[in-house]
Amino acid sequence: MSRPPVRTPIPVDVWARLRSATDARIGLGRSGEALPTRAMLDLQYAHALARDAVHEPLAVESILRALDGLPTVVVESQAGDRHTYLTRPDLGRRLALADGERLTATGADLAITLGDGLSAGAVAESGPPLVHALLARLPSWTPAPIVVARQARVALGDEIGARLGVQVVVMLIGERPGLSAPASLGAYITWNPAVGRLDAERNCVSNIRPAGLGIDEAAGRIAWLVDAARRLRLTGVGLKDAYPEEVVRLEPPPRDRDLGA
Repeated sequence: MSRPPVRTPIPVDVWARLRSATDARIGLGRSGEALPTRAMLDLQYAHALARDAVHEPLAVESILRALDGLPTVVVESQAGDRHTYLTRPDLGRRLALADGERLTATGADLAITLGDGLSAGAVAESGPPLVHALLARLPSWTPAPIVVARQARVALGDEIGARLGVQVVVMLIGERPGLSAPASLGAYITWNPAVGRLDAERNCVSNIRPAGLGIDEAAGRIAWLVDAARRLRLTGVGLKDAYPEEVVRLEPPPRDRDLGA
Protein backbone atom coordinates (compact mmCIF):
# COMPACT_ATOMS: atom_id res chain seq x y z
CA MET A 1 0.00 0.00 0.00
CA SER A 2 1.62 3.18 -1.16
CA ARG A 3 1.86 6.22 1.09
CA PRO A 4 0.70 9.63 -0.12
CA PRO A 5 3.55 11.95 -1.10
CA VAL A 6 4.83 14.24 1.62
CA ARG A 7 4.13 17.86 0.74
CA THR A 8 6.53 20.49 1.94
CA PRO A 9 4.57 23.45 3.31
CA ILE A 10 5.08 26.70 1.45
CA PRO A 11 6.61 29.24 3.83
CA VAL A 12 4.26 32.11 4.60
CA ASP A 13 5.60 35.60 5.30
CA VAL A 14 3.39 36.52 8.26
CA TRP A 15 4.89 40.03 8.34
CA ALA A 16 4.00 40.94 4.75
CA ARG A 17 0.63 42.48 5.59
CA LEU A 18 2.05 44.57 8.41
CA ARG A 19 4.99 45.76 6.30
CA SER A 20 2.57 47.03 3.66
CA ALA A 21 0.97 49.33 6.25
CA THR A 22 4.07 50.98 7.73
CA ASP A 23 7.44 52.42 6.79
CA ALA A 24 8.93 50.85 9.93
CA ARG A 25 11.45 48.07 9.46
CA ILE A 26 9.70 45.03 10.88
CA GLY A 27 10.03 41.31 10.29
CA LEU A 28 13.41 41.62 8.59
CA GLY A 29 14.49 38.08 9.41
CA ARG A 30 17.98 37.01 10.36
CA SER A 31 21.05 35.34 8.99
CA GLY A 32 22.83 33.73 11.89
CA GLU A 33 23.31 36.54 14.41
CA ALA A 34 22.95 39.32 11.82
CA LEU A 35 20.41 40.78 9.42
CA PRO A 36 19.99 39.21 5.98
CA THR A 37 22.13 40.83 3.31
CA ARG A 38 19.19 42.52 1.55
CA ALA A 39 17.87 44.06 4.77
CA MET A 40 21.35 45.28 5.74
CA LEU A 41 21.92 46.88 2.32
CA ASP A 42 18.52 48.60 2.48
CA LEU A 43 19.37 49.97 5.93
CA GLN A 44 22.74 51.29 4.79
CA TYR A 45 21.13 52.92 1.75
CA ALA A 46 18.48 54.63 3.90
CA HIS A 47 21.19 55.86 6.26
CA ALA A 48 23.12 57.32 3.32
CA LEU A 49 19.99 59.13 2.09
CA ALA A 50 19.45 60.62 5.55
CA ARG A 51 23.05 61.84 5.75
CA ASP A 52 22.84 63.34 2.26
CA ALA A 53 19.60 65.11 3.19
CA VAL A 54 21.33 66.92 6.06
CA HIS A 55 24.10 68.26 3.83
CA GLU A 56 22.09 69.02 0.70
CA PRO A 57 22.11 72.77 -0.13
CA LEU A 58 18.83 74.65 -0.39
CA ALA A 59 17.66 74.92 -4.01
CA VAL A 60 16.74 78.60 -3.73
CA GLU A 61 16.25 79.29 -7.45
CA SER A 62 14.01 76.26 -7.87
CA ILE A 63 11.94 77.32 -4.87
CA LEU A 64 11.55 80.87 -6.16
CA ARG A 65 10.32 79.55 -9.51
CA ALA A 66 7.83 77.26 -7.79
CA LEU A 67 6.49 80.16 -5.73
CA ASP A 68 5.32 81.47 -9.08
CA GLY A 69 5.77 85.22 -8.76
CA LEU A 70 4.94 85.66 -5.08
CA PRO A 71 6.97 88.46 -3.43
CA THR A 72 10.01 86.88 -1.77
CA VAL A 73 13.08 87.77 0.27
CA VAL A 74 16.14 85.47 0.55
CA VAL A 75 18.09 85.61 3.81
CA GLU A 76 20.70 83.65 5.76
CA SER A 77 21.31 82.95 9.41
CA GLN A 78 24.52 83.83 11.21
CA ALA A 79 25.71 80.23 10.75
CA GLY A 80 26.94 81.09 7.25
CA ASP A 81 27.90 77.56 6.14
CA ARG A 82 26.73 74.00 6.77
CA HIS A 83 29.52 72.98 9.12
CA THR A 84 28.89 75.98 11.36
CA TYR A 85 25.16 75.38 11.17
CA LEU A 86 25.52 71.82 12.43
CA THR A 87 28.00 72.63 15.19
CA ARG A 88 26.54 75.97 16.34
CA PRO A 89 22.73 75.69 16.55
CA ASP A 90 22.57 79.09 18.30
CA LEU A 91 23.84 80.87 15.17
CA GLY A 92 21.13 79.26 13.07
CA ARG A 93 18.52 80.99 15.24
CA ARG A 94 19.62 84.54 14.41
CA LEU A 95 19.64 86.44 11.14
CA ALA A 96 22.86 87.60 9.52
CA LEU A 97 23.20 91.27 10.42
CA ALA A 98 22.88 92.57 6.86
CA ASP A 99 19.81 90.44 6.18
CA GLY A 100 18.12 91.48 9.41
CA GLU A 101 18.34 95.12 8.37
CA ARG A 102 16.55 94.30 5.09
CA LEU A 103 13.40 93.09 6.84
CA THR A 104 11.07 95.88 7.94
CA ALA A 105 7.41 96.10 8.90
CA THR A 106 5.09 96.50 5.91
CA GLY A 107 1.68 96.37 7.58
CA ALA A 108 1.36 92.61 7.09
CA ASP A 109 0.01 90.40 9.86
CA LEU A 110 1.31 87.00 8.67
CA ALA A 111 4.82 85.85 7.76
CA ILE A 112 5.57 82.53 6.05
CA THR A 113 9.19 81.40 6.03
CA LEU A 114 10.79 78.50 4.16
CA GLY A 115 13.93 77.34 5.98
CA ASP A 116 16.24 74.52 4.94
CA GLY A 117 16.61 73.06 8.44
CA LEU A 118 17.93 69.51 8.34
CA SER A 119 16.32 68.52 5.03
CA ALA A 120 16.55 71.09 2.24
CA GLY A 121 15.05 68.55 -0.17
CA ALA A 122 11.83 68.46 1.83
CA VAL A 123 11.55 72.25 1.57
CA ALA A 124 12.08 72.23 -2.20
CA GLU A 125 9.56 69.41 -2.69
CA SER A 126 6.73 70.33 -0.32
CA GLY A 127 7.37 73.96 0.62
CA PRO A 128 6.06 75.91 -2.43
CA PRO A 129 2.84 73.88 -2.90
CA LEU A 130 2.15 74.20 0.83
CA VAL A 131 2.65 77.99 0.67
CA HIS A 132 0.12 78.27 -2.17
CA ALA A 133 -2.35 76.02 -0.34
CA LEU A 134 -1.96 78.03 2.87
CA LEU A 135 -2.49 81.42 1.24
CA ALA A 136 -5.67 80.10 -0.39
CA ARG A 137 -7.00 79.10 3.05
CA LEU A 138 -6.10 82.36 4.80
CA PRO A 139 -7.99 85.04 2.83
CA SER A 140 -8.49 87.28 5.87
CA TRP A 141 -4.74 87.63 6.50
CA THR A 142 -2.29 90.04 4.88
CA PRO A 143 0.93 88.13 4.15
CA ALA A 144 4.39 89.65 4.15
CA PRO A 145 6.77 88.62 1.34
CA ILE A 146 7.68 84.94 1.60
CA VAL A 147 11.07 84.61 3.31
CA VAL A 148 13.43 81.88 2.05
CA ALA A 149 16.14 81.24 4.66
CA ARG A 150 19.43 79.35 4.39
CA GLN A 151 21.05 77.64 7.42
CA ALA A 152 17.81 78.12 9.35
CA ARG A 153 16.69 76.76 12.70
CA VAL A 154 13.07 76.92 13.83
CA ALA A 155 13.65 79.94 16.06
CA LEU A 156 14.97 81.98 13.13
CA GLY A 157 11.32 82.56 12.32
CA ASP A 158 10.93 84.49 15.59
CA GLU A 159 13.36 87.20 14.54
CA ILE A 160 11.97 87.26 11.01
CA GLY A 161 8.42 87.68 12.29
CA ALA A 162 9.46 90.33 14.80
CA ARG A 163 11.29 92.40 12.17
CA LEU A 164 8.32 92.14 9.80
CA GLY A 165 5.98 93.21 12.62
CA VAL A 166 3.47 90.41 12.09
CA GLN A 167 1.03 88.74 14.46
CA VAL A 168 1.88 85.17 13.43
CA VAL A 169 4.87 83.55 11.79
CA VAL A 170 4.69 80.13 10.12
CA MET A 171 8.11 78.50 9.76
CA LEU A 172 8.11 75.69 7.19
CA ILE A 173 11.36 73.82 7.75
CA GLY A 174 13.05 70.55 6.85
CA GLU A 175 12.78 68.05 9.69
CA ARG A 176 15.51 65.76 10.98
CA PRO A 177 15.73 62.91 8.44
CA GLY A 178 14.71 59.44 9.51
CA LEU A 179 15.67 56.11 7.98
CA SER A 180 12.23 55.94 6.37
CA ALA A 181 11.60 59.64 5.74
CA PRO A 182 14.62 61.67 4.56
CA ALA A 183 12.44 64.48 3.13
CA SER A 184 9.84 65.47 5.72
CA LEU A 185 8.64 69.04 6.31
CA GLY A 186 7.53 70.55 9.62
CA ALA A 187 5.44 73.68 10.23
CA TYR A 188 5.89 75.78 13.38
CA ILE A 189 3.27 78.43 14.19
CA THR A 190 4.14 81.21 16.65
CA TRP A 191 1.91 84.05 17.86
CA ASN A 192 3.54 87.46 18.45
CA PRO A 193 7.02 86.28 17.35
CA ALA A 194 10.00 87.72 19.22
CA VAL A 195 13.59 86.64 19.79
CA GLY A 196 13.71 84.31 22.78
CA ARG A 197 10.37 82.57 22.32
CA LEU A 198 10.27 79.07 23.83
CA ASP A 199 9.30 75.91 21.99
CA ALA A 200 6.34 75.63 24.38
CA GLU A 201 5.02 78.84 22.80
CA ARG A 202 4.61 77.29 19.34
CA ASN A 203 2.39 74.72 17.68
CA CYS A 204 3.81 72.15 15.29
CA VAL A 205 2.41 70.20 12.34
CA SER A 206 4.95 67.57 11.27
CA ASN A 207 5.55 64.71 8.83
CA ILE A 208 4.43 66.72 5.80
CA ARG A 209 5.51 64.66 2.78
CA PRO A 210 3.94 62.67 -0.05
CA ALA A 211 3.97 59.43 1.97
CA GLY A 212 2.91 61.15 5.22
CA LEU A 213 0.65 64.13 5.87
CA GLY A 214 -0.51 65.44 2.49
CA ILE A 215 -0.39 69.08 1.39
CA ASP A 216 -4.16 69.63 1.60
CA GLU A 217 -4.57 68.24 5.10
CA ALA A 218 -1.41 69.97 6.33
CA ALA A 219 -2.60 73.31 4.92
CA GLY A 220 -5.97 72.83 6.60
CA ARG A 221 -4.40 72.10 9.98
CA ILE A 222 -1.95 74.99 9.78
CA ALA A 223 -4.61 77.45 8.63
CA TRP A 224 -6.87 76.36 11.49
CA LEU A 225 -4.07 76.96 13.99
CA VAL A 226 -3.26 80.37 12.50
CA ASP A 227 -6.89 81.51 12.73
CA ALA A 228 -7.24 80.05 16.22
CA ALA A 229 -4.08 81.86 17.33
CA ARG A 230 -5.64 85.18 16.39
CA ARG A 231 -8.87 84.36 18.23
CA LEU A 232 -7.07 83.31 21.41
CA ARG A 233 -4.03 85.58 20.98
CA LEU A 234 -1.63 82.74 21.76
CA THR A 235 0.04 79.60 20.44
CA GLY A 236 1.79 76.71 22.16
CA VAL A 237 0.58 74.59 25.04
CA GLY A 238 -2.48 76.84 25.50
CA LEU A 239 -3.71 76.16 21.95
CA LYS A 240 -4.88 72.60 21.37
CA ASP A 241 -5.20 71.37 17.81
CA ALA A 242 -8.91 70.65 17.40
CA TYR A 243 -8.89 70.75 13.61
CA PRO A 244 -10.33 67.23 13.06
CA GLU A 245 -13.16 67.96 15.52
CA GLU A 246 -14.28 71.21 13.92
CA VAL A 247 -16.14 69.78 10.95
CA VAL A 248 -19.42 70.86 9.44
CA ARG A 249 -22.22 68.88 11.05
CA LEU A 250 -24.45 67.11 8.58
CA GLU A 251 -28.17 66.57 8.96
CA PRO A 252 -28.93 64.13 11.82
CA PRO A 253 -29.64 60.58 10.74
CA PRO A 254 -33.31 59.67 10.01
CA ARG A 255 -33.68 57.76 13.27
CA ASP A 256 -32.88 60.85 15.33
CA ARG A 257 -35.39 62.93 13.36
CA ASP A 258 -38.06 60.27 13.79
CA LEU A 259 -37.55 60.38 17.55
CA GLY A 260 -37.99 64.14 17.54
CA ALA A 261 -34.39 64.76 18.54
